[in-house]
Amino acid sequence: MLEQAGLKFIVVVPSLPEPDEVFPKLPPTQQAEALAYFKARATAEDYPDDYILGADTIVAHDGRVFGKASDSDHARRMLGELSGSRHQVVTGVALLGPEGERLITSESTFVTMRKMTDQELDDYIRSGEWENKAGAYAIQETADRFVEKIEGSFSNVVGLPVELVIRMLHELKTHPDRHRADK
Repeated sequence: MLEQAGLKFIVVVPSLPEPDEVFPKLPPTQQAEALAYFKARATAEDYPDDYILGADTIVAHDGRVFGKASDSDHARRMLGELSGSRHQVVTGVALLGPEGERLITSESTFVTMRKMTDQELDDYIRSGEWENKAGAYAIQETADRFVEKIEGSFSNVVGLPVELVIRMLHELKTHPDRHRADK
């Protein structure tokens, strides 16, 4: 998605393991933003002259936050709860600049998923598409067949709100002093 937007980048996996949980009493937006900042901060020292982008996507429904499923049973329970629901997909985005600039925000999109049959759920779990996906589904693959409606950014549901990232880059480059971490 970033390539399609004309941005040049490299992918770096943070050297620190991602926390399993961020303060569960925080609202979903703040949880996603905290995880995004953690990822960006974990790699920033190794790339002091570059802009660092960290992002993390979670799914929220009925006051619960769904990250990535730990196994197929966990994925089945998550999808069972999301099936037939309207839920929120939140991606936290943290952008760190080479001069100590920092922008942290999030994008929210609402997804209405139709009720899945037991057979559809079994087939989807067997496909493995749920692995490493917030809420145990990947709309950019075959889970789009379960989606009735999207309210907001499609790229956010895929995992990175590209429109937001471009706005953040523009803001950081045109007004860097507003976003210095030491202010």
